[in-house]
Amino acid sequence: MSVTNEPEPVSYEAALAELERIVHQMEDGTLPLEESIGLFERGMRLARLCREHLTAAEQRIEVVLKSADGDVVIAPLTPAADDADGE
Repeated sequence: MSVTNEPEPVSYEAALAELERIVHQMEDGTLPLEESIGLFERGMRLARLCREHLTAAEQRIEVVLKSADGDVVIAPLTPAADDADGE
């Protein structure tokens, strides 16, 4: 099936856009079973690719965060508990 043989998108944005198109097609519920399975497989590969892009971006951000004396500071990417309380 041609759906499963498409080249992988290079960018996160392209992979996410294709994944969103696949979700909409599958939610429509009008696809034949074999085509749905092919799209599901493609979607799983795209989801994995997106996750890999996000993990790489997270690692780059951690490296970029540095303290004033030049030491690398590994900080969580989520807001601190204090920030959530408005303190």
